[in-house]
Amino acid sequence: MLSKALSRQRNALLQMTHHVSRDPLLQCLAPRLSRSMATATILPEFSNPSIATSSHSPTNPPVSAPRRAAPTPPDVLTTIYKFPSMEPIRFAYYPVNHLSLPLRRDILHRAVVYEGDATRQGTASTKWRNDVHGSGRKIRPQKGLGRARLGDKKSPSLRGGGVAFGPHPRDFSSGLPRKIYDLAWRTALSYRYMRGQLVVLENDIEIEMNESRWLAQIMEWNHLGRGDGGSLLVARDPTENLSQAFLGLEGHGRLKSEEDVDIKDLLKAGRIMIEKRSLDRLLRRHSSDLNRTVPSAM
Repeated sequence: MLSKALSRQRNALLQMTHHVSRDPLLQCLAPRLSRSMATATILPEFSNPSIATSSHSPTNPPVSAPRRAAPTPPDVLTTIYKFPSMEPIRFAYYPVNHLSLPLRRDILHRAVVYEGDATRQGTASTKWRNDVHGSGRKIRPQKGLGRARLGDKKSPSLRGGGVAFGPHPRDFSSGLPRKIYDLAWRTALSYRYMRGQLVVLENDIEIEMNESRWLAQIMEWNHLGRGDGGSLLVARDPTENLSQAFLGLEGHGRLKSEEDVDIKDLLKAGRIMIEKRSLDRLLRRHSSDLNRTVPSAM
């Protein structure tokens, strides 16, 4: 009986498959895959058996590959000029993170506000009624005269009395992290360098005469004068002739030592002319957030 039932079931299956193969609606279907999605992968063969067994051995931990050293950023090229002839002399190289930083307006704004707050004296002072010299006797009776109530003559409502809510000496200085301030310095110098407005000069700037008109003509000829926004000359030890000549330029340029210059000066002038040793010293002073320092000035 069991064999007859199996034979009848086999015949029924054969008839169904024969019917499906002749059905034109089912002939467009893709054939049934005979292999699963998981495929066999050939494992890598190890030429050294000790390496192959070391990954499974608890006593031999896996050896990590050595890390690659961080690539050194390329340097930027700077031309050194001779003042006042503005003749190119030689080239100098500076790191990218010193003279090629992206513009950060937020950091520059914080640095300018920080420097402005530090320059405020905060010495304004007024006298309250207790500080004014005079008697504390009541001027007139409280009642009976039909006039307003009034205390002593040091009242803020009277002439010569104290000042109500007047200013008193205070400290206006605000705080800014040192690394952010140093980054703002290098960002300002990078902004000038990438716009072609940073002119690096040879050390020991000297001129033959202290005439302002002669120096103004030189600056106008080299597009450093008033018509191009003026220039700021930063030197370590300005000579007497140079200082006297810059006093009468009238908008063509200003002269400052490297100790007096700040970020606002770097952003305000049209062009920045700076001695190489002064530039190196400023970069070296404002590199607290970097591991790479500027070589000593030559």
